[in-house]
Amino acid sequence: MTDINKYTSGDKAHVVARALLGAIPYAGAAATELLGLILTPPIEKRREQWMREIGEKLKELAEKEIDISGLGENPQFIDTVLQATALALKTSDQEKITALKNAIINTVLGEAPDLTLSQIFLNLIDNFTAWHIKILHLFNDPSDWFKNNNVPLPSYISASLKNIATDAFPELNGYGELIDLIWSDLNRAGLTNTTSLSSMMSGNGLLAVRTTEMGKQFLKYIATKNLMNSND
Repeated sequence: MTDINKYTSGDKAHVVARALLGAIPYAGAAATELLGLILTPPIEKRREQWMREIGEKLKELAEKEIDISGLGENPQFIDTVLQATALALKTSDQEKITALKNAIINTVLGEAPDLTLSQIFLNLIDNFTAWHIKILHLFNDPSDWFKNNNVPLPSYISASLKNIATDAFPELNGYGELIDLIWSDLNRAGLTNTTSLSSMMSGNGLLAVRTTEMGKQFLKYIATKNLMNSND
């Protein structure tokens, strides 16, 4: 599996190059500044792309006749944009970036929880990996997940919840300890109602909803909004 928290190769190259040039006596400082002029730091590229994508989303909302004129006076919107932007610049993982972007859009649409819970949810996105989000989606409604993702639903007589995870995501086979750690994080955050995925149970129990009310709110907060139906 790919380490979703690692720096991109461009980030590493830029940091290493600046460090090496800075170590050159006399010319080091000037060389570092020259590098800064010649090469746009990867963090600036991320910032530009992020702001462009958010701007495009806001424009799309305006074209759907959604009033965005008062956003500059909306404290929750401003707080959300500032926090989500800082977090988005820290990651190259598109699933987390999409979740942060959706949090902003859902705030504009008035579908975000209160400010305190929104800030908690944004911090969870920062602390979680893409696998946390995928596994939480799966156990929000396993039957629907298999149907919506065109994955054949196995006929379970008796199995563990961990079998559900590995059947949904075969790439997690052999990573049982990782699954346990991810589930522990989700449960500790109050997003799931089951402490362990290891207990054996029947087919009906395996497919039960495992998210708490807060877990459902979190998933709604980061869900991609279908703007085609925004005025319905």
